[in-house]
Amino acid sequence: MASPGLKLAEEQAAFVPQAGEESGIRVLLADQQAIFRAGLRKIFAVEDDIRVVGQAESLEQTLGSAGKFAVDVVVFEAALAPEPAEAVTEFLRKSRDSRVIVVTEQPNQELTLECLRRGAHSVISREIEPDSLVECVRKVANGDAWLDQQGTAWVLNAYRNNATRQSGARPKVQLTPKESVIVACVTQGMKNKEIALRVGTTEQVVKNYLRKVYDKLGVSDRLELALYCLHHELLKKYTTEAEAALLHQTEPSQPLRAKM
Repeated sequence: MASPGLKLAEEQAAFVPQAGEESGIRVLLADQQAIFRAGLRKIFAVEDDIRVVGQAESLEQTLGSAGKFAVDVVVFEAALAPEPAEAVTEFLRKSRDSRVIVVTEQPNQELTLECLRRGAHSVISREIEPDSLVECVRKVANGDAWLDQQGTAWVLNAYRNNATRQSGARPKVQLTPKESVIVACVTQGMKNKEIALRVGTTEQVVKNYLRKVYDKLGVSDRLELALYCLHHELLKKYTTEAEAALLHQTEPSQPLRAKM
């Protein structure tokens, strides 16, 4: 019998859309329990837009598939790795176009927050309902984060605590119009390449702008940036003005200020 690693290659090779046929969302199931993978396959089998294109039962097989096969979403069991958050980072480093859903045995606040910081788009429990799982896969494939009510509460509480600690040190934050547009793109789930096309610059320039924005706002990654904007309504007032300034290739005389 072929190993799951070989099975991935065989299924991927067989998964070639016919002319005019949409490929759908390509999913890799990475879980050490065959019965759980079988259950997920049955759930996705009845969805026209979701295809399971491969399976892996170890961390080595999962990382080995990264970058070699066209996968939109990997459903990754946290127990496959001694350090799940680090495994997420490693997978995404090798497969930049994929997105990760981490599956945990039990809800875990610390693991959820760390996996999200490392680039996962969702952290779910094995007890998730089938309909919610399908919704999650579709959202994540579209570049959106997906969390259940408990996960959302954990993230918001973590952000509020962090914002409270930093509020005294950063009474005012100033963003240029171009920085504001780039931040707006990030909150819409756009990648650096897409942002570069939107703004009319290069990916490296976008990265440089984001580093400056992170320093100004006191955040460390895209998730914290999005939460900052949500909490402070950073873009609600200024995005239209910032985009207009970009279209005219001008900078307002005064920087844009975030509400605190």
